[in-house]
Amino acid sequence: MTPNPRQSELLSEVKARGSVSVEALAERFGVTLQTVRRDVKLLAEAGLLARFHGGVRLPGSTTENIAYRQREALHADGKQRIARAIAAQVPNGCSLLINLGTTTEAVARALLKHQGLRVITNNLNVASILADNPDCEVIVAGGLVRHRDRGIVGEATLDFIRQFRVDIGLIGISGIEPDGSLRDFDYREVKVSRVIMEQSREVWMAADHSKFNRPAMVELARFAQLDRLFTDAEPPAPFPALLAEAGVQCEVAPG
Repeated sequence: MTPNPRQSELLSEVKARGSVSVEALAERFGVTLQTVRRDVKLLAEAGLLARFHGGVRLPGSTTENIAYRQREALHADGKQRIARAIAAQVPNGCSLLINLGTTTEAVARALLKHQGLRVITNNLNVASILADNPDCEVIVAGGLVRHRDRGIVGEATLDFIRQFRVDIGLIGISGIEPDGSLRDFDYREVKVSRVIMEQSREVWMAADHSKFNRPAMVELARFAQLDRLFTDAEPPAPFPALLAEAGVQCEVAPG
């Protein structure tokens, strides 16, 4: 199909926000819910959008993530705001386990002025960033290095991380589905993240708004296994209720 001008603007809005409710689209464009649902139906049938209960998102694979360089540029402002919010809550002199992801790398940059940190990571990008902080001890997990994103995975990585018990486990994620499951694309990466969570006294998750209602193949955890969630916009329904039920403290980074 060739979208009309309103439908093209609707597509641009969804691309900018990652996912959005039908009600928000109707308000944004000053049209009725029926009009938005009709546009969404046509765009979804053409493969340009994917629908979920109450809203729409960009279509995407459940088996393969977006390329690393593309992810690095996506929602960069939101990731930086999340990073600043997390850094403001990380005390000096604490220990952290940090996993893979462009958002956790943004957090590493925001920690460059912290003092007395000890960071264990399976992310060579995080290690390289924090190596510039002379008051931060960086410990890199052993294992297989993935060329595409400089992440370290494998059984040796799991064994290495199990040696530690840290104050904060900082986790990035690829998708959060409406059933409250936290999901990613690579089962090897998920196995490492699970061990990070197990070895952390508190588990903090960093996820920009595009991760809500984004499907991925492998389940990492559920909301109840988190202590805090940091994001850059108010989560859409049904996530506020799910977070409250699970007792997760949700913090929206200021603009």
